[in-house]
Amino acid sequence: MSSASLLARLANVCQPRLVFDEVTLRVTPVHCVVPSHVFDAFGWCASDALVWRRPRGALPWRSRGATGAIDGANPAGLAFVLTREVAFLPRELAALHVPALAREGEWALAPWAIDDATDQLYETRTPPESVLVVAAESVEALVWALHDWAHFHNHGPFDDVAATELQCDHAALTWLAANASLAGLSDADVDRARREVSALSRARFAEAGREPLSPP
Repeated sequence: MSSASLLARLANVCQPRLVFDEVTLRVTPVHCVVPSHVFDAFGWCASDALVWRRPRGALPWRSRGATGAIDGANPAGLAFVLTREVAFLPRELAALHVPALAREGEWALAPWAIDDATDQLYETRTPPESVLVVAAESVEALVWALHDWAHFHNHGPFDDVAATELQCDHAALTWLAANASLAGLSDADVDRARREVSALSRARFAEAGREPLSPP
């Protein structure tokens, strides 16, 4: 057997078996719950639908063995997969982040580039749903996917971080509740997500030395 054939066989062995479903989430516009100055182009592109790649079966709360509450760290098991080449969006191989939810050779938005993508999608007036689908392995990853999806549709200077994030938290929790049945989540799961995300929101305002606005 040639070395090339051996490497190809090893790659096939190491590649996770791709078993996932694609479902369409309803992510219709939500009202603004923060002062008007927070965004300079709130709802510049009306959100409607988000294609979600998800593993089959029940979703774990967090990805890859993580435990505890949803926190502010960028979660494992989350990627916005590009559906076509977009020169202005920084990208990495999707399989680096969601190996079980990415087809061979697919690219994804670089996880560190959410803010850059928010600006570039707005500046080029590129509807997010025309270039991105999301792959999310857990409830935590799905919550952050929905949070980032809200960022992509509402542009602002991001100089009031706590309020900007509050609006995106509000959208994420609204959309999570609206799609709970599709995601296989119970009312208790949705309530838990709301408690954990609300705690993060309060912590952001506390870090800024401010009283929190109404929780999401």
